[in-house]
Amino acid sequence: MPEERLLSVGVECNAGHRGEQTPRELILGDRRISVAEVLDAWLASDYGYFKLKGADGDPYLVRHDERSNTSELTMFRAERVGG
Repeated sequence: MPEERLLSVGVECNAGHRGEQTPRELILGDRRISVAEVLDAWLASDYGYFKLKGADGDPYLVRHDERSNTSELTMFRAERVGG
């Protein structure tokens, strides 16, 4: 079985009205992407997941490990092709 390889990302958050952390910016290397909208959020046994829409219009799925306080990009899809 192939090893799962995920991209580590930085995530800056704001505390929500109930104290939960809500992503507001993704940090991919030297690139910062503002979160335009949190499309969905859910908890699994060991991780929290956020489906985000970036200000660039692209969707991102981020997995957060509460124990190690690290985040990984598990899915990304560019909505446009080209630069």
